[in-house]
Amino acid sequence: MLVCLLAGSLPLAAQTVSPTEPAPSLETLARQSGTPDIPGLNMVWLVPWGDRADANIWHNIVVHQTEGPAGSAYRGALQQVQHPERQGTTIWVETDGTVYWAVGEWATPKHVRLGGNRNDNKFIDNRETFRLTPNDNSIGIEFAGNYPNVRKPVTEAQIEAWRILVRVLQARYGIPNDRIFAHNWVDYKDRRYCEGCMLATMARAQGAEIALQEQPH
Repeated sequence: MLVCLLAGSLPLAAQTVSPTEPAPSLETLARQSGTPDIPGLNMVWLVPWGDRADANIWHNIVVHQTEGPAGSAYRGALQQVQHPERQGTTIWVETDGTVYWAVGEWATPKHVRLGGNRNDNKFIDNRETFRLTPNDNSIGIEFAGNYPNVRKPVTEAQIEAWRILVRVLQARYGIPNDRIFAHNWVDYKDRRYCEGCMLATMARAQGAEIALQEQPH
């Protein structure tokens, strides 16, 4: 039954570009519908993009890490397909860098507690996040693989996928650099490690660098 479900949910390949035409920019690809082929990103589309206007108004990106072993991103994404608004995230990233887009852009998986319950300013100033990063405006990304040691860092393949993926999300939804958050920045989480902190810090720094490069000289 699961095989039939996935077969029905996998859309046709994205439109191809003529060799004589310039390749579309990342920003152009990020605004498409369907299953665009994004260079450098191994995206498995369990659910395709719809019309951007029909998606949730995503204001924030929240980065998560799960204690699942290698292979758990795929399994988590399959469960998310069947129950889009269960506990979990919209996007799952495997240890080999494969990205699974698991639910429609209209769905609100449960990944942030009470809209962000951290208010101690330990990592960031929480005045703009306390109870203000709910599931319905914060798109979540789950990086798998830090098992059995939660302090185990993400893989190089995951980092490279993240560098591209976060740019796609920012371009598609118009999310600024300062609205990228680690789960630990907005929620009280596992004290043994800072969940998502390295990835969120990296994404903010990358976004600031790109913005600086794009400024007119």
